[in-house]
Amino acid sequence: MKEQIIKILTELRPEFDFGQNVNFIEEGMLDSFDIVSLVSELDATYGISIDGMDILPENFSTVESIERLLIKNGAK
Repeated sequence: MKEQIIKILTELRPEFDFGQNVNFIEEGMLDSFDIVSLVSELDATYGISIDGMDILPENFSTVESIERLLIKNGAK
């Protein structure tokens, strides 16, 4: 799952290395528009619907936090 998340992030913002262990939000790698696009892509890729209450910056700050969010919302 991690490799797929990194692939999606890289397609969204190819100028950044999402394999780093940094906070994507704090480092300015993702902004609010990117998160909306990311949610749409994750929903389509994993066949889920991420709950609107889960669309918080902390859920998109690292690959691990995105993975936890996906699992919570039913991704396998």
